[in-house]
Amino acid sequence: MRMGFAAVVAASVLVGAGLGSHGAANAQDAPRQFAVKNGESIDLGTVYYVSNCRSIMIGLPDIEVLEGPKNVALSIREEPVLPRRQGCAAKVAGGTLVLTAKDVTEPAEAKLTYRTNYKTKDGPRQVSHTIIVSLFP
Repeated sequence: MRMGFAAVVAASVLVGAGLGSHGAANAQDAPRQFAVKNGESIDLGTVYYVSNCRSIMIGLPDIEVLEGPKNVALSIREEPVLPRRQGCAAKVAGGTLVLTAKDVTEPAEAKLTYRTNYKTKDGPRQVSHTIIVSLFP
């Protein structure tokens, strides 16, 4: 009887702790932040589209900037990439998304929203992302 009461109290404490944590922000909700100096290029991540660890992309995707500063450009450097999120063992066709800063004359911070448009064997697909870019001369 005493053991059952202790289990109920322990479970109540754990449930209560979980209920009190709703106000905390989830790290996945916050945009990633990058800092780049004038003339620099940085790699933002890989670009690929796979099914069963095989690429189903038709050509390279298009990058469309929906909102952001005029002195940054996005491009894709074509190269084989490893689809780590899917746990694949071999590289597939894809590329690396590259952000380049140009003509930065004063420090600034801006939100950059972009969309990746894929042409796949299953039809067109789109993925959008938002990042925070800190620019320095």
